Amino acid sequence: MTRAVLITGAASGLGWQLARACHARGDALLLTDIDAKGLTARIAELGTERVLGLAGDITDPELHARLINGCRQRFGRLDVLINNAGITHRSPTLRTDPAVFRKVMAVDYHAPLELTLIALPLLRESRGQVVAIGSMAGWMPVLGRAGYCAAKAALGQAFEVLRAEITEDDIALLMVYPSFLDTPIDRNALGGDGQPAGHARSTIGRIRGADWMAKQILEAVEQRHERLFPDHGSWLASLLWRLAPRLYHRKMCERFAGDLR
Repeated sequence: MTRAVLITGAASGLGWQLARACHARGDALLLTDIDAKGLTARIAELGTERVLGLAGDITDPELHARLINGCRQRFGRLDVLINNAGITHRSPTLRTDPAVFRKVMAVDYHAPLELTLIALPLLRESRGQVVAIGSMAGWMPVLGRAGYCAAKAALGQAFEVLRAEITEDDIALLMVYPSFLDTPIDRNALGGDGQPAGHARSTIGRIRGADWMAKQILEAVEQRHERLFPDHGSWLASLLWRLAPRLYHRKMCERFAGDLR
């Protein structure tokens, strides 16, 4: 039986690489993105035989309903929901408009949780899986990204609780904790005024490709894993934060000084 997969933020970056890999495996896809033009181009690239695209703002509850109805009407099922859509900012907390924090929280926390909740009836029928793309920034502070760190921390905590609550329905839940990826989420980061950030990002460790990350995620899905920590360097950094927070803070201030401008 063909597996039906719903991927948010599918027009570029990690979402697109996940869509390509799932399509190559024979999955039926429902793809969504706020970039309607980009999404149309991606669907044309894959073909429409097993692919449905619905563009819209992932924070809009009406889009959530359209997505779930689209899965049921087009494919009759939903096997995997991949909450990939995300946004970040690069700006000092004291010089960030509160509207930026609200936008990041809406996209990175409220939207995936609310979409998952409305998708649960279909996932119960298929004994399916939920995937949420978190971040190691949810485990350790990163200068210039207070809103992003907060949103990813909230996402991780909420979904870890949700996992325990849906176990009796035989729905699996995978939390992915990547570090720095070569994707548009950072290239399109917001500045403190809500406009594109005017400086390059600072990073820790190796910058991974979206195709590499997509492969790791889908392997974890196949094995119904609960958590994925793909980058050992970031995992060690999170331990440093817990075991030697002063040292971590000093090193982070050195590395991320450019993000405080």
